[in-house]
Amino acid sequence: MNDFERTALDYFEKGYNCSQAVFTTYAKTMGFDEGLALRVATQFGGGARKGEMCGAVSGALMVLGLKYGHDRFGDTDQKSRAYAISEQFMDRFIAENGSVVCRNLLGYDICVPADKLKINELGLFKTVCPKMIASAARILGEMIEEIGE
Repeated sequence: MNDFERTALDYFEKGYNCSQAVFTTYAKTMGFDEGLALRVATQFGGGARKGEMCGAVSGALMVLGLKYGHDRFGDTDQKSRAYAISEQFMDRFIAENGSVVCRNLLGYDICVPADKLKINELGLFKTVCPKMIASAARILGEMIEEIGE
């Protein structure tokens, strides 16, 4: 386990959500204010509270956007590169975890009351989510190292 994985898991263990954990860990290394990073990522936890895209994945994609995103109108090369980087992250995460969708990763839908009870009963937020956070943080770190800049 690398330092980024440990830091992301520390954020999660302190009570921050999956997206906050991954995004803030990396955003801080790029000079982003910790409080601002935590606020930006808040809404993405639990698949945006709808069991959709895993918050750890959303957090990682936001980091990739900060680092490699496109911000010049008409720069289609940079836009294409940014999208390719996102696709690469998604492909790697899916290959490792089977999905990027929160409800698929948990095996239950956080929006269905009976499923939410089952998730809590089985402790899935404490077993599955840390694995996804560590996976997203590690893949993100590997990609940043591979791409450079």
